[in-house]
Amino acid sequence: MKKIIGIISASLLMLNSTFSQIDYSELTGGLNTITTAVPFLLISPDSKAGAMGDVGVATTPDANSMHWNPAKYAFVDDDMGFAVSYVPWLRALVPDINLSYLAGYKKLNDKEVIAMELRYFSLGNITFTDVNGETIGQFNPNEFALGTSYSRKLSRKFSLAISGRYIYSNLTGGQAAGGIPTVAGQSIAADIAGYYARSIRISGKDIDLAIGGNISNIGNKISYMETVGSDFIPINLRLGTALSTEFDDYNKMSFAFDINKLLVPTPPLIDEGEIKLGQSSDVSVVSGIFQSFGDAPGGFSEEMREINYSVGTEYWYADQFAIRAGYFFEHDTKGGRKFFTFGSGVKYNVFALDFSYLINASRTIIGNNPLANTMRFTLVFDFGAMDEMKDIKSNEL
Repeated sequence: MKKIIGIISASLLMLNSTFSQIDYSELTGGLNTITTAVPFLLISPDSKAGAMGDVGVATTPDANSMHWNPAKYAFVDDDMGFAVSYVPWLRALVPDINLSYLAGYKKLNDKEVIAMELRYFSLGNITFTDVNGETIGQFNPNEFALGTSYSRKLSRKFSLAISGRYIYSNLTGGQAAGGIPTVAGQSIAADIAGYYARSIRISGKDIDLAIGGNISNIGNKISYMETVGSDFIPINLRLGTALSTEFDDYNKMSFAFDINKLLVPTPPLIDEGEIKLGQSSDVSVVSGIFQSFGDAPGGFSEEMREINYSVGTEYWYADQFAIRAGYFFEHDTKGGRKFFTFGSGVKYNVFALDFSYLINASRTIIGNNPLANTMRFTLVFDFGAMDEMKDIKSNEL
């Protein structure tokens, strides 16, 4: 049986003190990352966005729009579709950690679309030991989220969506951590999203412009111990825009740009048990969302460092073959993730297959990406294309 050496128990003991018990030798300019429970909710699940630097809030709608911006579903062309994605995690270190993602949608009419998603994150097999190194149990930690969304066009150019999500995180299987019993963490969360799309002309060329926004995972905190406090889930704000154009009947290209910010409190700077800079993070979810825009100990400059940037491009030939590339940037003091992404896609009749590959570009150890040098893939089924093929065959007969 595969084993992951390094018990999660110690992490759980520290989890609840992450936001309020950090001691720094420097009051400004140092590492001050924002951590949350269930970070698997932010992992890019599909290979299309994964190949474009993790952009997706304003790109063209597809079956995986549930993660990036469910409001995009209202502009999808086909009546029904779904996608299956597989994401290996920390593949360079262990072989059995991965994320599986299933998403699909169904049009109710020309203005309304419903969608569902299932996200499952397996952390492999873990061997629990006591202080003497004796084995006390085996467990397969896992997390999953089950969600649904409803999107509606409010006009020909604008749509809104709301999503609901149940989150379950079982990291210890009930094993005690430091003598304290543990439980599975659970939460209910919601997304609020908007999408705007229209055609414009630039230098005599027809351009499709899209703007999107999504506040995701607005939900209650998670606790892994009945006697200890709870932690924020990754409430997240994503804004972005995309431009696309067709050069001729066979060639088209798009560019997209996203910004991303966690809407949870920044850890304050503490000295001898007292907050010296920043604000207490022991607040409610609603207070934490509003506080996150102005509570960084380093002031406005640190608030700006909490924004992640990503840019991506996609080229299609004859709507059958795609090439994609992108770049993602996170400031060194906020995690330091920097990486280039590349990928391709092949579309044939009723299905499409997308691939993506990530190359780490961070100069810091903490910024090393678990997906570095890892191939990901997504299989997309288009039932609308299936119906079109049936109609074509019927007309031929």
